[in-house]
Amino acid sequence: MKLVVVSAGLSVPSSTRLLADRLAAATVREASADVQVVELRDLAVEIAHNFTNGFPGRALGAAIDAVTGADGLIVVTPVFSASYSGLFKSFFDVLDKDALSGMPVLIAATGGSSRHSLVLEHALRPLFAYLRAVVVPTAVYAASEDWGAEGLAERIDRAAGELVGLMVGARGGVRRVDAVGAVDAADMVSVADVVSAADVVATGARVDTDTAAAISPRSLEGAVTSADGFTVVPFEQQLAALRV
Repeated sequence: MKLVVVSAGLSVPSSTRLLADRLAAATVREASADVQVVELRDLAVEIAHNFTNGFPGRALGAAIDAVTGADGLIVVTPVFSASYSGLFKSFFDVLDKDALSGMPVLIAATGGSSRHSLVLEHALRPLFAYLRAVVVPTAVYAASEDWGAEGLAERIDRAAGELVGLMVGARGGVRRVDAVGAVDAADMVSVADVVSAADVVATGARVDTDTAAAISPRSLEGAVTSADGFTVVPFEQQLAALRV
């Protein structure tokens, strides 16, 4: 498996990079993976040029290829003005809007005060939900006082375990379904304990075979049956069936 870590830390050394490294190490302890780190600080100029000329430079292009070709992502940003940093957002703005569809992502942030911990829920999680990534339930925030304190290591381990569960499809192996019902058989993710109601609405509901049989044959076009006997029916097709 390939794990890519995106760090938006600006200083050297950086607490953002430190948290990114700890999350990557915890993930590798759960399952073997090749780890590649993308330091956005080194790509700042090329990201700016990409906005003005529409073309990524060599280093930025390599970073984009690494991120879009990963089996899972760990993304970490420092908090700026109660949100993610501009550099962090700019990097994900240059990606194609569908590039992270179905991608397992662990979100994390660092800040000087625990008062900014909700940045994970009001900024990062909505961003990756918009990009149709699959975000693990446990997000990790590290304030200055958290380093060396009780609790951070446990949060890191829990989040890493959830990411690995998505990356290897530890429970079930339901196929990733895109917005129009197409299925990539090579992309397998676990739905147990990690797929929220919003993910179901966005990508299609998971129904048992009796329920699927009650839906009209036309509405089942594009549906797939997973290894555990459930049928995934794209949400648009379920709505169409209700209108009949």
